[in-house]
Amino acid sequence: MTNTSEIINCTIDHEIHQYLFSWVYILVLLIGVPANVYSLHHAWQQLRARNELGVYLLNLTVSDLLYLASLPFWLHYIVKGDNWNQNEWLCQLCGFLLYENIYISIGFLCCISIDRYLAVVYPLRFSALRSMRPAAAVSALIWLKEIAVGVVFFRHKELSTDQTNQSVCFEHYPMRDWERPVNYYRFFVGYLFPLGILGASYFRVLRAVDKSAGTQSAQKTRIKQLVSSTIFIFLVCFSPYHLFLLVRTAMEYGCPFIESIFNYYHFSLMLTSFNCVANPALYCFVGRARRGRSFGPGRPAPGSSAVAPTTLAPPQWQM
Repeated sequence: MTNTSEIINCTIDHEIHQYLFSWVYILVLLIGVPANVYSLHHAWQQLRARNELGVYLLNLTVSDLLYLASLPFWLHYIVKGDNWNQNEWLCQLCGFLLYENIYISIGFLCCISIDRYLAVVYPLRFSALRSMRPAAAVSALIWLKEIAVGVVFFRHKELSTDQTNQSVCFEHYPMRDWERPVNYYRFFVGYLFPLGILGASYFRVLRAVDKSAGTQSAQKTRIKQLVSSTIFIFLVCFSPYHLFLLVRTAMEYGCPFIESIFNYYHFSLMLTSFNCVANPALYCFVGRARRGRSFGPGRPAPGSSAVAPTTLAPPQWQM
């Protein structure tokens, strides 16, 4: 890491941070912290029931809580007029947690969608993959992959000086050349590929639900609501940001471009923070509470028959 400070030559108006971001971050903290603490309890109950969904939910919640822990520092940054007066390593860490939460969340949303697909479409054929050990191995791989990508940011200075001599954290205008390949990786591997997996998995799930003659109408409605809510949250929280990221990466080679889309880009970045509120709401509060012990999707209760079901069993969708 060099000792020279990056200089921002563009004239950027940060008013959107002062008037909008501060209130949004406070709202996300007030709702997200208790919701994710409850989600931890919910995940622990799933782990005790030997349900692999508990592994994914636990990792998703830990990622959200780490990001929420960084929000007070971002709020302090905003209150100071977008002037970072903390150590540079803390700026790097907060930026790292922001981006890690986006892609780790996407990764575990994909894991949950694949698990639901296997549970509904192939309830017995791939039951070995829907167990605690494979879920733990996949979770470790997701964390290692995203941490490896995030290390790139610690190799570069993330504090820049703007034209008013303020220290700006995790912002480079115009975009630096080293950021472009990282951003293309984010869009195509971190966002577009998982979106394809999510869409294909849930399309097959919906088709299987429609063909099921033994599933009650109310149960079908709950399944479709869960599927639709997941797709909706993914698109709302992550799609605007990645579309603007792609446009910036392809077209930003000077100040006029970023000056014209700065507010739109940062508004899309702000939307990603609602992921911390949406995750526990989707996977803890949508489903109907189970009565009795949970044996996990596709697993028969002790003493029951292990014959493959001919219809979709409602307990497969209780988390």
